[in-house]
Amino acid sequence: MTRQIIFDPMLPLWLIAALAGVALAVCVLAAVRGLPGWWLRALAVGTVALALLDPSLQTEDREPLSDILLIAVDESASQGLSDRRDQTEAALADLLEEAAGDGLDTRVTRVADGDGDEGTLMMAALGELLAEVPRDRVAGAVIISDGQVHDAAQLPELPAPLHLLRTGRDGDWDRRLIVSNAPSFAILDEEFTITLRIEDQGDVPADAGTEADIVLAIDGGQPRAYRMPVGEDIQLPVTLPHGGLNVIEFSVPEADGELTDRNNAAVIQINGVRDRLRVLLVSGEPHPGQRTWRNLLKADSAVDLVHFTILRPPGKQDGVPVTELSLIAFPTRELFSEKIDEFDLIIFDRYQRRGILPSVYLDNVRSYVEQGGALLVAAGPDFASADSIFRSPLAPILPAAPTAIVLNEGFLPTVSETGQKHPVTEGLPTGFGLDGAPWGRWFRQVQVEALPDAETVMTGVNDEPLLILDRVKAGRVALLGSDHVWLWDRGFEGGGPQAELLRRLAHWLMQEPELEEEALTAAALGQEITVTRRTLGDAPGAVTVTAPDGTESQLELSMQAPGRFVGRIVGAEQGLYRMTEGERTAVIGLGPAAPREFVETIATDTILAPAIDARQGGAIALQDGSPNLRSVREGRRAAGRGWIGWTPRNAYLTADVRILSLVPAWLFLLLAAGLATWAWLREGRS
Repeated sequence: MTRQIIFDPMLPLWLIAALAGVALAVCVLAAVRGLPGWWLRALAVGTVALALLDPSLQTEDREPLSDILLIAVDESASQGLSDRRDQTEAALADLLEEAAGDGLDTRVTRVADGDGDEGTLMMAALGELLAEVPRDRVAGAVIISDGQVHDAAQLPELPAPLHLLRTGRDGDWDRRLIVSNAPSFAILDEEFTITLRIEDQGDVPADAGTEADIVLAIDGGQPRAYRMPVGEDIQLPVTLPHGGLNVIEFSVPEADGELTDRNNAAVIQINGVRDRLRVLLVSGEPHPGQRTWRNLLKADSAVDLVHFTILRPPGKQDGVPVTELSLIAFPTRELFSEKIDEFDLIIFDRYQRRGILPSVYLDNVRSYVEQGGALLVAAGPDFASADSIFRSPLAPILPAAPTAIVLNEGFLPTVSETGQKHPVTEGLPTGFGLDGAPWGRWFRQVQVEALPDAETVMTGVNDEPLLILDRVKAGRVALLGSDHVWLWDRGFEGGGPQAELLRRLAHWLMQEPELEEEALTAAALGQEITVTRRTLGDAPGAVTVTAPDGTESQLELSMQAPGRFVGRIVGAEQGLYRMTEGERTAVIGLGPAAPREFVETIATDTILAPAIDARQGGAIALQDGSPNLRSVREGRRAAGRGWIGWTPRNAYLTADVRILSLVPAWLFLLLAAGLATWAWLREGRS
């Protein structure tokens, strides 16, 4: 219970002060003139002024409130290193016990990794905690952390001391790999550099060495090892092996005694693009489909097209002078002997043997394919003739043999059962044809017998092979058994997806990864990983997923489409995930190349020191044990050896208020009148 005198003025204070001032001036004038009752008049004026102020006695019944201690616990990824979590939980338990013994209420918040690699947002969490409690009850704030806080500059306005209970140990040291410069895309077959650095931090032992090995692997393939110095930027030359997404993993072996190997690896994803796509198109004779090939290839500005067309057979006798048959000699020797390896794709369009290209040149094409080149044969009646290209050095690499029969009748090209699974023909767009047909008809097909190992992805008349694909050693070959694809280009009976079909076919021949028929791929959206297994065979088994911390889990795949099986998993942490199914592997990186939580792993007081000093708190290393909790007067230093302090706030809750007027107003007026009368009588007698 507390008591105090309060005033409730009947008039504005300025008016009361003005009236009292005038009255007192009169009293002073009376005193100067020697009137004996001046002091009685002054008392009367004071009595009237006091009556106008209306003094009262206020009595309050107060209930004291406990002070509040705010506790922010760091549960970010870096706190999982060494025994920091055990230190944290032990310190929290001791702190709660000490606070309960001192009669403190506690508010605890646990801070995980920030979204989008923002790191440890400790001050934001502390501000949210402060907003939930009355500020006049906050007696202190304690952060239990390794000190690696990424928003230290955003300290809220705390009305009490701030302390850090630091996890970690003085002897900790760590080695990390830094990728400081890497492009987002690169041109195939052109060397580029990635800037790397191996850096040691903390209490580095003398035997850690000044050099370390670094291992590079692309798409989980065969790793390559390099030796590089520690503490220096190194320009590492790299050449991408294929187009599309290339996942490049760098790793440094774990050193003895280092804090963690989580920052010893970095994953970057670089898109491989072709600078220029060089295509050699060899047309055996003019025909309507020739324009289709030219339009398709010239529509892409990135394609360099070399078109070799035989306009007139050499044996034709029509009386045309030889000097008028050609303006320049076509550089066949240069193209088919010296520079054949520079082409990304060679197309033979209705070509037949006429003695123009010697067998040695065609044998060069065979070698080119076996060494990784791409060959597409668009066959017409020429393929079934005695001069067929099949009866040349190209025969060993062609995926089908002609029967010498040409089927001249209308038919609808159809995707085969294998083609429904193959990425070249899977899900080709429909809706082009008339009368409910998916596509328009073709009217000529060369009958062929596909090789046992070849894949027939489209069929024609009586389910005869129409489009056959095959792999020849390191290269690929495709045979299209009709020269009527141009009907789709002209929109006959609605047309068909000739552009999409030929684009996919060309990219498959050039071994683009997204069109591999047997592949395991992974893509990430946020923390969700989508794993896709493409196969022409039966349903694959479960995929083994290895997380960044080494733990393994099994992911079952479900069929999304023929030949395509998909599964999804949410990655619990950032880093490199490796997927394995049989002999196939895929890797994907979640988050940045260097997660913020593992950029700096050594525990420190430095980051929070300005905020702690501004609030007169302290930083205590938990390796020395949990500190004691003491009450400290406001304005004094609130930390010392082995202890931290909190400031009593003396907050209370008012349960009841009673107000009693000290003297009734009429009594004040009566007293003032009596004093004034006494003064008058005294002055009258004198």
